[in-house]
Amino acid sequence: MAAARTVRARVEDPVVSWTAAIALALVALALRLWNLGEPREFEFDETYYAKDAWSLANHGYVRDYVDDANEQILAGTTEGLWESEPSMIVHPEVGKWLIGIGERLFGMDPFGWRVASAVVGALMVLVMVRLVRRMTGSTVLGLTAGLLLSLDGLHFVLSRLALLDIFLAFFTLCAVACVVADRDWYRARLAALAPDPVTSGWGPVRGLLWRPWLLGAGVCFGLALGTKWTAAYPLAAFGILVWAWSAGARRAAGVRRATLRSALVDGVPAFAWMVLVAMVVYVASWTGWLVHAPEYEQSLSSTQYTRYSGTGQCEGDSFVDGAPEEGRRWPTATEPDASGPAEAVQSLRSLWSYHQDLFTFHTHFLSCSSHTYASKPSGWLLMNRPVGVAADTGIEPGTRGCDAPEGSDCLRQVLLLGTPVLWWGGLLALLVAVATWVGARDWRAGVAVVGTASTWLPWLQYDDRPIFLFYVSLSLPFVVIAIVLAMGRSVGPSRVPTPRRTVGVVLSGSFVVLVLLNFAWFWPVYTNGLLTHSEWLDRIWFQRWI
Repeated sequence: MAAARTVRARVEDPVVSWTAAIALALVALALRLWNLGEPREFEFDETYYAKDAWSLANHGYVRDYVDDANEQILAGTTEGLWESEPSMIVHPEVGKWLIGIGERLFGMDPFGWRVASAVVGALMVLVMVRLVRRMTGSTVLGLTAGLLLSLDGLHFVLSRLALLDIFLAFFTLCAVACVVADRDWYRARLAALAPDPVTSGWGPVRGLLWRPWLLGAGVCFGLALGTKWTAAYPLAAFGILVWAWSAGARRAAGVRRATLRSALVDGVPAFAWMVLVAMVVYVASWTGWLVHAPEYEQSLSSTQYTRYSGTGQCEGDSFVDGAPEEGRRWPTATEPDASGPAEAVQSLRSLWSYHQDLFTFHTHFLSCSSHTYASKPSGWLLMNRPVGVAADTGIEPGTRGCDAPEGSDCLRQVLLLGTPVLWWGGLLALLVAVATWVGARDWRAGVAVVGTASTWLPWLQYDDRPIFLFYVSLSLPFVVIAIVLAMGRSVGPSRVPTPRRTVGVVLSGSFVVLVLLNFAWFWPVYTNGLLTHSEWLDRIWFQRWI
């Protein structure tokens, strides 16, 4: 009878785990959809991405727009706002295409341009649950990871804004989930091809060239790159990790000099599946641009690319293709239009010139500008400087629901701030993950460490330009993985009640409850809630948060 119960549990477990994961994702979606259309305004950089997305979805490429476009859109007008000439965009187009789908389905209003972010944020919770369940073998730990992700303020607010970072984080997490799945697939395949220890040679090669999960990782990394270029860092880091894992598997199978041999027989195919596929997907994501390349060639190749008038040494400068305004145009701008295959080559050359201009923009102009909410990346894991994306201040007592005492007032705010308890606990968990990866050689801790390092540390080289706290949202899934792995170690693998297990369960459960309470405390500043001035100050814990 006990054996039958064990077999039944194993059969039912996938169904139960999938059902629980989907249910949690649906709860996360409901929270993100609640009152999604408020505030009814363009919040922060929505003013760029929402209009660019509408143009992509309706015209196939990003057009410039009239000066009072925001006011007219909020008044319900979408006709006659877009010019015929293309507009310079400084980020790739995948995320904006997804925002545009929401706008086509639900209309050009705040709900329409935010709904895609809400759906993707909820899907990210689902992927998180399944990834951690694969890594730990525990449905409970997988659900805990998904719950913690859904209760982070950065993730929550980004899931309710038409910004690109939630799409970047989603595709990157999907890519990492594919890489982890490939690790399991590769080891199982290697064991099937070489059931006995390898006594000489390279071990199986031909049977391991086709790696379907790495193909999936390449597609996802390509979509991430097609949202923001910063996905290049985790692509490189996890590409190296794939090689290291493959070499370790060959070494365990008995292959000598496995590291060098694996670099050739595993590293080269992995590079093709991940990097080359990602490049193809990335270029394909610019299809709308490529189709309309002639418009860009004649318009933007002679346009000033100054979009910031910061206080640095570049103030007043204008650059085209890395040269002063009076310098050269794109080579394709003065060439006659080609046809057939030559036309595709000409469009690709124009796209390359455009990328050179974008690189100049990011490396030159951004270093010369400033922003109120800019922060140093060295303090991001500590939540050093949140970003205010919307504010309605000075609401008088007795008006618009304000019940503040006389002499005070009320306000509404949307603040991009991570749940502090989660991030501060995650910082400690990352230190444990480093020790576990190095000391115990736990590959799962390596996922957390490599993921965090590749998505956070590269920003340290750009701390001379205005960059923002919410960029670290790309690191959040790996911080959560570190936390859940620490929980798993504290509880232990055995289900038998022991003092260690009791302490671990109590500590882990207490942390989850603290995160939930902390998230609830900041709920009003995540959702544009009405607060008296004193209630708002109770949530601004540090002077630098103002």
